[in-house]
Amino acid sequence: MTDNNGTQNQKKPLTLSPKTLTLKKGVGDKHVRQSFSHGRSKTVTVEVKRKRVILPNQGKGEKKGEKTLGSSGLTQQQIQERLEALHGAIKTQVEEASSSRAKIQEQEIKPSQAEEPLEEPQQETGAETASIPIEQPQPFPPSEPHHKKKTVYSSYEDEDEAGPRRGKGGDIKAKIPPVKRTEPRRRSGKITVVQALRADEDKPTRSLAAMRRLREKRKMAGIEVPKQKVIREVVIPEVITVQELSNRLAERGADVIKALMKMGVMATITQSIDADTAELIATEFGHQVKRVSESDIEIGLHIRDEDPVLLKPRPPVVTVMGHVDHGKTSLLDALRKTDVVAGEAGGITQHIGAYQVTLSSKDKITFIDTPGHAAFTEMRARGANVTDIVVLVVAADDGVKDQTIEAIHHAKAANVPIIIAINKMDKPGANPEQVRNMLMQHEIFLEKVGGDILDVEVSAKTGLNLNKLEETILLQAEILELKANPDRTAEGVVVESKLERGRGVVSTVLVQKGTLRVGDLFVAGAEYGRVRALIDDRSHQIDAAGPSVPVEVLGFNGAPMAGDDFVVVENENRAREISEFRHRRAREAKSAISVRDTMEQMFSKISEEGEVRELPLIIKSDVQGSMEAISGSLARLSTEEVKVKILHQAVGEITESDVTLAKASRAMIIGFNVRANPQAREAARRDGIEIRYYSIIYDVVDDIKAALGGLLAPTLREKYLGKAQIRNIFSIPKVGKVAGCMITEGLVKRGSKVRLLRDNIVIHEGSLKTLKRFKDEVKEVREGYECGMAFENYNDIKENDSIECFEIEEISRTLD
Repeated sequence: MTDNNGTQNQKKPLTLSPKTLTLKKGVGDKHVRQSFSHGRSKTVTVEVKRKRVILPNQGKGEKKGEKTLGSSGLTQQQIQERLEALHGAIKTQVEEASSSRAKIQEQEIKPSQAEEPLEEPQQETGAETASIPIEQPQPFPPSEPHHKKKTVYSSYEDEDEAGPRRGKGGDIKAKIPPVKRTEPRRRSGKITVVQALRADEDKPTRSLAAMRRLREKRKMAGIEVPKQKVIREVVIPEVITVQELSNRLAERGADVIKALMKMGVMATITQSIDADTAELIATEFGHQVKRVSESDIEIGLHIRDEDPVLLKPRPPVVTVMGHVDHGKTSLLDALRKTDVVAGEAGGITQHIGAYQVTLSSKDKITFIDTPGHAAFTEMRARGANVTDIVVLVVAADDGVKDQTIEAIHHAKAANVPIIIAINKMDKPGANPEQVRNMLMQHEIFLEKVGGDILDVEVSAKTGLNLNKLEETILLQAEILELKANPDRTAEGVVVESKLERGRGVVSTVLVQKGTLRVGDLFVAGAEYGRVRALIDDRSHQIDAAGPSVPVEVLGFNGAPMAGDDFVVVENENRAREISEFRHRRAREAKSAISVRDTMEQMFSKISEEGEVRELPLIIKSDVQGSMEAISGSLARLSTEEVKVKILHQAVGEITESDVTLAKASRAMIIGFNVRANPQAREAARRDGIEIRYYSIIYDVVDDIKAALGGLLAPTLREKYLGKAQIRNIFSIPKVGKVAGCMITEGLVKRGSKVRLLRDNIVIHEGSLKTLKRFKDEVKEVREGYECGMAFENYNDIKENDSIECFEIEEISRTLD
């Protein structure tokens, strides 16, 4: 019964549904309920036609010779023939694609990939050909029995096996064969122009994410190849933060902080460290160090070496000094009246602090009008040596006065030649011989008494010997051979500076080298600017000013100080950088705590600079007798190695001028029964000048004697400490040889000097590296105790050797 039913089910072409008997296959039913008005409704049966899908081997179970028609009207035999034809075409295309791909891979594949065996398309069955990738997948795959899946596509109960569905037009959709992993992947995403132009664009490349994953995988596996250390040249300024240092080293900030902690420096990422510490850190990380300083911006600002061929003679720069009542101003006015150019122009209309006189012989002399020696010394204290010759005015009827003596000392300290102008020769009481004798007391020896200093008797009121004074100045200038190069960038000195309404900052500049032109960029002290106008001493605008020419310069952005250097630079950026650096340095100097120069610091400066060992002094006293006694006693303290140099001595209180002279000469001021005025005290506190007050002459002599003794090199003397004998030798790893000793005499101190004696012959002299008793490091070991000793950088020690221990003492020398 079961067999009959199975046979009937196989032969029935019809399908019995619960309600309706249909004669066509592929038709399904569905009930739809329609609603009408007044609550009426109707149920309608809707038939749905389903597509009949015929598989290639569907007719296998049918009886022999029985033909079944599909929805396309083809029999199973016709479908099978068509599939066989398609299989042959597919196999031919696969073989052609495989052969062409093998040729391409032989030419372009990498050597590492070329070693892998390629699969050749030599398969015979349809299942093997399906696994071979093809260029363009065909719609009909080969029929393979082991790829079938039992799928129910409809309600037909007589379909035991399911086949592929048909698409539109009767085409059968085929599965695309899988792509082998050995073949290059298809390119996806956007590409750049560089990638598009590369010849090897068709080669496979890893993405960034893939490379990152590969690095992480290697890192986790412990096979990550360490990166090669990159050695950099690190620029280190005077002060640098830890963050900036780590950036320049290309190292992690935590690593830099760890290295600092190992050195004993506790610093955070934002703190600053000095250049020496930063250099040690950079060296520890293996980088090369290049030290720079903020002051390097001024390198090359001043041209020191010049070609002697380009030098040309220049006019001398003369400063007139003297007592205020001795006719200095009148002499200057008289000298200006002898100016030929000024006479032709109708007289001088403006006085700017410096002017130039042209003589009848076409020679020129530049005069600087300083109100006194204080301004002269102030410029010298700033390092501006602007004066070539000093004219010292002395009244013939009054002789040498206090300010005259002070002017002499300032001129000598500046190391410039002096010309004595004995003025007021028109007065009845004029006595030039008395003036010459008084000058000899201050080491001013004139030519008439066998010296080398020139003197001229003049009269500013009558014009007596003014031409002779000018000739004497030119003669002295010829002896000095004053030359300068006018064909270079200008350098000079600011004589004075002022602020005028409508003109801004106006500064009088004395050009020393080169030629200053309108439009030049310059730096003057901490200020900079561009030359907008040049005005000479006759109030005429000029385009250029050569060496030894005084001019007024307009174009400063701020008022410079008298004595500041004036230098022309190539561009505005450098001028601004130099100005900012000098401003910053000035602010730091003001904010820093003023520390007075002690005697020890003064001595160290003198020894470092390699100058003559002299002790410069300025002496001020209440009476003339005390001053002479002090100067005489101090002069007798001088020896062949050291001596006292008295720059200035006078009667009266300590003034601001004395402090200025002490600053310029690094001298010490001694006040005997006198005190400094408030201005001098403020200047001394500001400039760090030491002022010592005394009331007993012997105290002055004792202190100066001790100071001179400090200039002397100390005496070195050896002090014997003790002796030890080596009993045994121990070799300790990472330390070397250690001598086991017995102290036989005196004591042995750690860090002291030692001598190694063998048969009473000194074979080594050095220092003691370590001193231990048992396992503890000790400071000293006394007689009768055992200890262990090791030498610094020396290991050639033997038993029965003797060790002498001694110290080197420095004994200060005195003048006794």
